[in-house]
Amino acid sequence: MMGLYEQQVLPRIIGVVLSGRECTRLRAQVAAGLEGDVLEVGFGSGANVPHLPAGVKQLRAVDPATVGRKLAARRVAASPVPVSYVGLDGEDLPLGDASVDHVLSTWTLCTIPDVGQALREIRRVLRPGGTLRFVEHGRSDRPSIARWQDRITPLQRRIAGGCHLNRSIDTLIVDAGLTLTRLEHPRLPGPEIFGYLFEGVATKT
Repeated sequence: MMGLYEQQVLPRIIGVVLSGRECTRLRAQVAAGLEGDVLEVGFGSGANVPHLPAGVKQLRAVDPATVGRKLAARRVAASPVPVSYVGLDGEDLPLGDASVDHVLSTWTLCTIPDVGQALREIRRVLRPGGTLRFVEHGRSDRPSIARWQDRITPLQRRIAGGCHLNRSIDTLIVDAGLTLTRLEHPRLPGPEIFGYLFEGVATKT
């Protein structure tokens, strides 16, 4: 069960930290190819809503921190795309098999406890040919940085809502049965321990 810090304080902190110029650019880049019925896992404060293309018919949102709905209210109200909240848990999506065209995830896979199960759920609800579009931070390809990520992750998990710095996002996606069709590694300003990113597209074949 989430406490006051996780429910009320941390979502606000995350909203500020991930609102910089580079994060905004990456959100727009990841959302650019979306259309039809879209599910966003880790909706948070709705920071991706302004970047949804006109081809998106509806956005269904999943997020465990209900305070995000308050933080997202203005963005949702201003959006031409209808937004509906459908669940709290990315590990157990309340949607039918093959029911969405695309899934959007931005800085979310680091925090889900059983991320493998969440990715299998994402694959389940995607229609054949549908895509997961993502930008996530994770394990650096430099061994010296990765070792520091391993050391710091136990503390990071305690203060940042379960956030892992050392997850190999690409491997996790492939292990869940999705096919990576594009992958890049942009960097956020600041220490690489926190700013090594995985940005790309994975397809359900």
